[in-house]
Amino acid sequence: MKARNKDQFNYYYSCHLQHLKLKGLQPKTVSAYGRAIRRLGECFDYSIDTLTQDQLLDYFSTRLEQSSWSTLKLDLYGVKFFYLHVLKRDWVDIPVIKPPKTKRIPDIITVDEAQCLFMATRKVSYRVLFFTLYSLGLRLSEGLRLSVGDICTSSLRVHVRDAKGNKDRLVPLPTSTLYVLRRFWALHRHPTLLFPNRKRGLEKAHLADTPLDKGGVQCAMAAVVKSMGLKKRLAATR
Repeated sequence: MKARNKDQFNYYYSCHLQHLKLKGLQPKTVSAYGRAIRRLGECFDYSIDTLTQDQLLDYFSTRLEQSSWSTLKLDLYGVKFFYLHVLKRDWVDIPVIKPPKTKRIPDIITVDEAQCLFMATRKVSYRVLFFTLYSLGLRLSEGLRLSVGDICTSSLRVHVRDAKGNKDRLVPLPTSTLYVLRRFWALHRHPTLLFPNRKRGLEKAHLADTPLDKGGVQCAMAAVVKSMGLKKRLAATR
């Protein structure tokens, strides 16, 4: 690897991240598109501004053997974004990137299974979070981002911010969920976060500056599901 190649790559990569953020893309998308360029750089000795269509075709054909269609598609979009916004070049679509059409029915747990899952979750933070996700129909990231101000007790609605597609939405708030959230808040009394991290323990949870760790939540859910012998894949484990 030439030092000049790496220096130039670092410059391009920095510009790539700047453009991604200026476009207002979600942090997960910025991270995925950034990984796409890092992988491309590693494959071509960090010289990525002179690649031909044939080289890109060979690259994605090889990636197809190593990754899922969803990962490959994110890599393609990341590289396309780089060419259009950083290199300011026209983009010719790679014909190989066309995932097969599939229809999947999502795994849905029954009310009884959900009740068993809540009861099997020992840590109260996770138990309340799982109940909230299930009763409100939220994604894991949406639930973790909830703040005290998002709960409207007068109209019994929850304001879900920065959801998929950078859109907000309002969801109904069952009275049972409101009751559980009130009791849980009384334990930590954080001024803004509904699910503050517990790194300092319960007594100092009100001082936390971040919500519960997503990876920790996923591990906890996976452990509970395994202990129950439940064969379904749940949203919080993804």
